[in-house]
Amino acid sequence: MTRIRAISAGLGAFLITSLAASVLLAGEAAERSDLTPKDKARVASVTRPTEDFSKAEGFELMQGGAGTSPRGVSADSFSDFSANITFAEEEEFKLGNALFCKLWVSSPSSTQASDGLGPLFNARACQSCHLKDGRGHPPEGDRDHTSMFFRLARPAATTEEQAKLDRLDAASLPDPVYGGQLQDQAIPGMAAEGRMAITYVEQTVNLSGGETVTLRRPSYSVSDLNYGPLDPTTTLSPRIANPMIGLGLIEAIPEEDIRALADPDDLDGDGISGKAQRARDHRTGEIKLGRFGWKAQNASVRDQSSSAFAGDIGISTPDDPRHFGDCTEKQTACFDAATGVQPRLGDTEAPDPVLELVTFYAKNLAVPKRRDVDDAQVLRGKEVFYASGCTACHRPKFVTSRKAENKAQAFQLIWPYS
Repeated sequence: MTRIRAISAGLGAFLITSLAASVLLAGEAAERSDLTPKDKARVASVTRPTEDFSKAEGFELMQGGAGTSPRGVSADSFSDFSANITFAEEEEFKLGNALFCKLWVSSPSSTQASDGLGPLFNARACQSCHLKDGRGHPPEGDRDHTSMFFRLARPAATTEEQAKLDRLDAASLPDPVYGGQLQDQAIPGMAAEGRMAITYVEQTVNLSGGETVTLRRPSYSVSDLNYGPLDPTTTLSPRIANPMIGLGLIEAIPEEDIRALADPDDLDGDGISGKAQRARDHRTGEIKLGRFGWKAQNASVRDQSSSAFAGDIGISTPDDPRHFGDCTEKQTACFDAATGVQPRLGDTEAPDPVLELVTFYAKNLAVPKRRDVDDAQVLRGKEVFYASGCTACHRPKFVTSRKAENKAQAFQLIWPYS
């Protein structure tokens, strides 16, 4: 008898990333400078693709290296700290967690270390989008839009704008009125930018085994725009909050190893032409390898954190000192709002150590241990994954740099499938 299953589709590409690091920029491969000849041999041995699918590989259970969380599955599986950080670092992690969960309020407020929200924003706390440090989800109906928003971008209209993109002075060009993302919330006395609208069309697909599945194809639009129309060339890109686990390990993967996988012109003829992304470091202005975000437009966890503070919550930081968040010059009412800057605390609404602590927290959320690593069906699925060529893009294993900023992430065998 044919079975009918309803499966949410269309957004599937947004929902399958595990450790959330895109390897999107061509660069010549170079040998790692952090390894001795003996180290190089060890790394080559442990990262070699397996040919034995009868049992789990050595250390496969510990997919986040020595920092893997040993706890069993629970609702808080993504919220453990790396098992190999020090006792003193555990205190930093917990302070960062408190700031990650903190609800910001608009200014002026009696809670002076917590004000500065907006004026336009998508969420009041980091945790609101990254639910229990995991990924977000698309809304159902008119409710629960918090962990998803629309990124807004348009093509270059002038040679100057194109040069700005070419120099990587901007990752994309914002809408002239609404900025780089649609913000559906605002502080009291101001109007939000608009509302996200998603409709679905069901599509029936017959599988080769005779099973029928129903997919949902989404269509995106905006409604209730309060500051005039969008630019005709502005595009909508739906973004769901990424899971937070293992980010420090992703940052510790040597750049040389990622660049070695780039093949933008498919010179090896395997049909895979991955490119590495480039991004400007927020503090130094240097061009570095892009690693974080759905399009790898940030080079570090700290850069990703400061971008989220400004764009999602409207909070300024030392690395992104926009007190009015994503407000544009045409949204003049934004700039009449009070900021949350407290000179006795710093020049921004979330000065260091706030950004430092949130970054440390984000870099040290532990990867849970693998489930069912020896299960026969799991091993068969792994074999099919390899045989289908999935590993050409989703590399199972890396060994992190010996020069990683935090020793907890240094020289670890990890399994990001990224």
